Amino acid sequence: MQLDATDLALIAALSENARMSVSTIARRIGLARTTVQARLERLEKSGVIEGYSIRLGAGARPAISGTLLVCTDPHETSAIVGRIKSLPEVKAIHSASGRYDLVIEVATDDTATLDRTLEWIGSARGVKEIESLIHLATKLERRT
Repeated sequence: MQLDATDLALIAALSENARMSVSTIARRIGLARTTVQARLERLEKSGVIEGYSIRLGAGARPAISGTLLVCTDPHETSAIVGRIKSLPEVKAIHSASGRYDLVIEVATDDTATLDRTLEWIGSARGVKEIESLIHLATKLERRT
């Protein structure tokens, strides 16, 4: 589906606040409420918008988050992903090109849990190398 400027404006407004009313979005981008409603329904039906969510404030997020860069045996990558995604500390797993095969986002409430998670992933069969990057502060976050 090809997105036009209006679709992108709708998505931008919802990315800012997914609870923004259709009327408010319509006023903001200068369209009729019924037009905005129809566009949103089309974006949802086509799969461009899969759902709506919340962004947690700093007080509700886990205290420690990080990114793990993982080199794997190519024949074991799928099995590794299957095992790792069962860990509640793992928030996202991305395949990657380049030196690392997987980029894993983790979040925990304490360093002991983070340490156990890193140890578990690092010792998984097929994991050749793991590098951890602990996030110190978020300077910008755009999630769409």
